[in-house]
Amino acid sequence: MHTVHQRFATTAARASAAEFLFLDAVTAQAYGIPAQPVSWGAAAQEIERLRALYAAAGYGHGHRVGLLLENRPAFLFHWFALNALGVSVVPMNAEMRSAELEYLIGHSEIALAVTLPQRLADLRNAARIAGVRMAAWDPDGDAVLPRAPAPAPLEGTAPGLASECALLYTSGTTGRPKGCRLSNEYFLRAGEWYAGLDGVCSVRRDAERIITPLPLNHVNAMAFSTMVVVTAGGCLVQLDRFHPRSWWQSVRDSRATIVHYLGVMPAMLLTAPASPQDSAHQVRWGFGAGVDRKNHAVFEERFGFPLVEAWAMTETGASACIMANHEPRHVGASCFGKPEAFVEVRLVDEQGQDVPDDVPGELLVRSSGPDPRRYFFSEYLKDPDATAQAWADGWFHTGDMVKRDAAGHLYFIDRKKNVIRRSGENISAVEVESVLNQHPAVKSSAVAATPDPVRGDEVLACIIPRDPVPPEQREALAASIVQHALAQLAYYKAPGYVAFVDEVPLTPSQKIQRGQLRELARSLPGAACCIDTRTMKKRQ
Repeated sequence: MHTVHQRFATTAARASAAEFLFLDAVTAQAYGIPAQPVSWGAAAQEIERLRALYAAAGYGHGHRVGLLLENRPAFLFHWFALNALGVSVVPMNAEMRSAELEYLIGHSEIALAVTLPQRLADLRNAARIAGVRMAAWDPDGDAVLPRAPAPAPLEGTAPGLASECALLYTSGTTGRPKGCRLSNEYFLRAGEWYAGLDGVCSVRRDAERIITPLPLNHVNAMAFSTMVVVTAGGCLVQLDRFHPRSWWQSVRDSRATIVHYLGVMPAMLLTAPASPQDSAHQVRWGFGAGVDRKNHAVFEERFGFPLVEAWAMTETGASACIMANHEPRHVGASCFGKPEAFVEVRLVDEQGQDVPDDVPGELLVRSSGPDPRRYFFSEYLKDPDATAQAWADGWFHTGDMVKRDAAGHLYFIDRKKNVIRRSGENISAVEVESVLNQHPAVKSSAVAATPDPVRGDEVLACIIPRDPVPPEQREALAASIVQHALAQLAYYKAPGYVAFVDEVPLTPSQKIQRGQLRELARSLPGAACCIDTRTMKKRQ
């Protein structure tokens, strides 16, 4: 088994009549498609139709194709069809706006963007500005698939384990988002690891129905929930997004047995009044991370299944995934379990020295055995320096602060890197700052996370204006700055707070002192200089 498509085809041949996908009523209504199951056999037929179409148009091994298809079944069909030909897919968040699209298209050099009709013009314009020869195709509205603009870079060679399967972008801390090159082997390993779980999290072959509201442009949905179904059989229930009011109805209607969650989800679900229906479901366990300590035990008691915390990154995939799937899970302590034998772990201080038990240190990981990078991401695209830095001294540096107890359990403390995590979305402060600094009234900006009781983090922008801003003009200028950001960034990246300040903490070399900025950001909401702009951030 060398490709994701081959593994899908093997399972589809075994379980042709069984359900592969289940579309619940809420998701179907959001997308304007029928609410009905899709069998493995029907999916295989559609994938083969698309494979033949792409092959006839000249797409092949080494090409990249962007997918802006939200969480629709079409995303999976196009991914698997392209993978059969050795084409790497670049998932594109449908919330992306001009600056983000221009960067992604220019950096990835995709040959084609498969998109929803309402984004055709945006993509074509972004490609033109980026100077990339790229076609855009609406598969539901355009009868003809544009031909590949150039021969496949690896034409004549068969895709294999090391071939790039997908290019996923992850937030950088000192620059633009980095493109993680992920191989077929990376995805196959994710499915195998998940299918082999034991303890609290066993996976029954051909029996699990996994429901997830997480986006297919993120590794959790693309590499974990999708690949375990492709590997072990069963049914994937891919929602359009998380809807708190209809969540339990979707769980019941789909007969879900495993749920994927983010920490924000239990917090929202616990706000609803208790009901006898709270335990009226078939869910066996939940897979996720970041549940608030105070909500963890309360949620499990009320809804009747364990929320099993795990740790992984886009760069690690399953190669270094650590999960609290064995008791004691230390519920309510931010514990994500003990490392398994396939991963080696170190916790180090600022000097790179190992820290003792119960002292926080940066988490370093690598694969056990002769190849420390096995199953990890292949590299950061076009950034060998960043790849080398991440792998300094033969260990992958995660940037997460973790402590270990005497029994070997690991506990998440905080992020060392300056990445803002809002409702599960990773946001690069530098990326937001680069957009804010283009506003004519902004001399400079510094962006950090500030706590939000619902979303985990919210984006706070410290603005040093070019000219003094009278108090009565602050709200209007803050609104103007946020509108500027919304025009170029996904809504969740725009500032939820705008604080007008005279200065921000800087290092001796005049770089933003991120640690001090984070502390400042925690104190600013509610101050006279800080304008709450959260109501302006709405999904478009």
